[in-house]
Amino acid sequence: MAGTMLAAVKTKPQSGAVELLQVPTPAPKPHEVLVRVKIASICGTDVHIYDWDEWAQARIRPPLIQGHEFAGEVVELGKEASLVNVGDYVSAEGHIACNTCYQCRTGNAHVCRNVQIIGVDRDGAFAEYVTLPEENLVVNPANLPLEMATIQDPFGNAVQTVFSADVPGNYVAIFGLGPIGLMTVALCRAVAAGKIFAIGHRNEYRLKMAEKLGADYVLRSDAGLPEAIDRETEGRGVDHVLEMSGSPEAFNLGLKIVRPAGGVHVLGIYPEPFSVDVSSDIVTKGVSVHGIHGRLMYETWYRMAGLLTSGRLDLAPIITHRFAFKDFPEAMEVMKSGRAGKVVLYMEEGA
Repeated sequence: MAGTMLAAVKTKPQSGAVELLQVPTPAPKPHEVLVRVKIASICGTDVHIYDWDEWAQARIRPPLIQGHEFAGEVVELGKEASLVNVGDYVSAEGHIACNTCYQCRTGNAHVCRNVQIIGVDRDGAFAEYVTLPEENLVVNPANLPLEMATIQDPFGNAVQTVFSADVPGNYVAIFGLGPIGLMTVALCRAVAAGKIFAIGHRNEYRLKMAEKLGADYVLRSDAGLPEAIDRETEGRGVDHVLEMSGSPEAFNLGLKIVRPAGGVHVLGIYPEPFSVDVSSDIVTKGVSVHGIHGRLMYETWYRMAGLLTSGRLDLAPIITHRFAFKDFPEAMEVMKSGRAGKVVLYMEEGA
């Protein structure tokens, strides 16, 4: 498809420096597909790139079109693509695996050693069109609303974390109430956790959202947390900690409140190395620590489809702000404020 398209381009290696520009519409390679983006959503990774923090400085090479959470319609196939059809309603797994390393060949492509990420290592979906390898596309159920389709990438992180633990009937503590943590609260409610402890720090907006989404207890990490957990679990502690915050303090608090022989499931990414009392808090307690990265490819996507169309899970309250794509700078500022859940961008006016 010749011509140009509107895209949000990180143009320079500095804070901000994202411009809405007309750029050439990409052409799909033989095993790629061109997708017309209908909706996209802003991720914390996009904020890191926008702010140009240390991680972004080490990883990102401008110019780059950001964005990896989206839904849209297949409009063109590469000459050797055959896994999807023009007109299909799709989202995409944002991690592009090499399919040749040891991890990929042993069923662990989600931790591929040579992974590329859409909107990080190659142009992404904050644009009218995006090209992707055909195997990364997932055809959405026809009845899945656009706003649910666009948040499947982050929801998949919540799904893999929750299902790495034994949640039904058990006591669960969720650290970190960003959008993925909030999704985790709703999911733990849907799969019948015994008690849900949602633990934040300073963001009152998201503490209130956690309560709305079904947390039994909404607690602050800096306000007598171990004592509160001890009281509300009759001295037992929680069975599982789901650590979404990326805070060293939260990780260590999680080790204190998890019961002996419990589990700590870690999705958070930490800004620097930190100390842990391994002997007292892990070894002699018999605690299991499980690292979570992305989504299982593609088991998590099939599970998500069932959850999102089951009628027993309501993630709609997490979508708090909607913008036209042309208002991208304003949408990013809302996301950065912390007074938001998920912020979505509609590519078409009046959508």
